Amino acid sequence: MTESETSTVPRTLQVALGERSYPIHIGAGLLGDPAWLTPYLAGRQVMIVTNEAVAPHYLARLKAGLPSDAMVRELVLPDGEATKTLASVGLVWDALLEAGFNRRCTLIALGGGVIGDMVGFAAACYQRGVAFIQVPTTLLSQVDSSVGGKTGVNHPLGKNMIGAFWQPRAVLIDTDTLRTLPAKELSAGLAEVIKYGLIRDAEFLAWLEDEMTALRALQPEALAWAIERSCRLKAEIVAEDETEQGVRALLNLGHTFGHAIEAHQGYGQWLHGEAVGVGMLMAAELSHRLGWLNAGDVERTASIIAAAGLPLEAPADMGVEDFLTRMRLDKKNVDERLRLILLEALGRAVIHDQTPRELLEELLTAFPRS
Repeated sequence: MTESETSTVPRTLQVALGERSYPIHIGAGLLGDPAWLTPYLAGRQVMIVTNEAVAPHYLARLKAGLPSDAMVRELVLPDGEATKTLASVGLVWDALLEAGFNRRCTLIALGGGVIGDMVGFAAACYQRGVAFIQVPTTLLSQVDSSVGGKTGVNHPLGKNMIGAFWQPRAVLIDTDTLRTLPAKELSAGLAEVIKYGLIRDAEFLAWLEDEMTALRALQPEALAWAIERSCRLKAEIVAEDETEQGVRALLNLGHTFGHAIEAHQGYGQWLHGEAVGVGMLMAAELSHRLGWLNAGDVERTASIIAAAGLPLEAPADMGVEDFLTRMRLDKKNVDERLRLILLEALGRAVIHDQTPRELLEELLTAFPRS
């Protein structure tokens, strides 16, 4: 059996973090089945937080999978990256307090990365920490943001600058939710899938090149394998370095450039995956200028990003200083040194903090805009 023919029978991976270890369940039709949710509830009190785009499709189905004696409340927030603020998290806390929820409550994040990040942060802070479960409904959140315990909100000067590490009790990935995902959002998720191949798994990268058409067509076996492989790679890295003191930073390939684009353009103008796709190409080009990748490697990177339906050009209104100003606020920076995730080879990423400013400026000047 080839990788693309992997069974769509539900699979379970484990994020190994000692006492805080938790499962990632992946499969079709998992929502609505109590077996996948009930074991991870801390008590009877359950708060489901979702958004206006997801609720009509999946809120009722999720509720049907909760115990009949559960005290269930729901909060439906507006959709979009612009919602990812402390004010929105405050609405979650308001709802919890108004419902009289205690420390044995469980928050369930039903939605994409914005909902998952905010609900996780709300759970980390409410009464100094309560249980939460991730139920990601976008490809990007299924393969990336729902796994690993990074939670938080944006600040006008920088993305994800306010937050906490707070691990979920479980991640429930129902691949059927991708059927209602807009094509643009699917492409944004594929950026994060491509990232795993670029940073750590050259064989997976080659498989993605062969299967990109199937993935964009939502071919079930291909999708199941891509999600499982991505989650497995992330789980391995998180188990090695939970709080991003070392190797976990490699998961940010393209993100320093991409976050600069998102912050400069205004959150929500570019999808996160679109900005990361351009950022990964910038990182590949800079790696080439450092003498690590050859021109063919850069072209191959550009080809797979384009095949995923992602942009290859930076915003026309972003100059060199616009990029540098935002990049200086990146969370990975240490002692005012810009730390970038670059590629020694396709499938092998490194943390690099010795990029000459003139070389970075040359890249930012020459990179195409549209």
